[in-house]
Amino acid sequence: MTIAVSPQALPALVLNADYRPLSYYPLSLWSWQDAIKAVFLDRVNIIAEYDQAVSSPSFSMRLPSVVCLKTYIKPSRHPAFTRFNVFLRDRFQCQYCGSRDDLTFDHVIPRCRGGETTWENVVAACSPCNLRKGSRLPKQAGMIPHQLPFQPTVQDLHNNGRQFPPNYLHESWLDYLYWDSELEP
Repeated sequence: MTIAVSPQALPALVLNADYRPLSYYPLSLWSWQDAIKAVFLDRVNIIAEYDQAVSSPSFSMRLPSVVCLKTYIKPSRHPAFTRFNVFLRDRFQCQYCGSRDDLTFDHVIPRCRGGETTWENVVAACSPCNLRKGSRLPKQAGMIPHQLPFQPTVQDLHNNGRQFPPNYLHESWLDYLYWDSELEP
């Protein structure tokens, strides 16, 4: 079957050479164009395919749905300090009230009191809690984080990411993804 395919449609799940996804959250996906390019550059093996194909006058190919890198990429041991990764570490929940809405950064020890913007001093906080705490220390505000801030490992973030499966999971991907069983689609 040959059809016109948009760049956003039919992404390929990208596995490391050990058949594990490069990342769970965000899920390691390539556009179909990047997957085909990697096939032609001999950087990946095709593990599974979609029914759809792309064609040129001299060539036709079914689109890869799962590809595996031929060379193992050693995962970073220390994830980058980013807003997204802080929220992922904290499971997208305010560390004071548990809300999942309107999340912001909160410096546990406020910057005006010498607190730094580091893994060990920043937690996810909803905007109302962040405003209520203000520039006070947690004990002064009566607001102790549910989980003390810490520098996560990549594995910590992968484990947390498994709790938030994406909205779309192609059936060919399921053998390579390990989500909490209660959350499987």
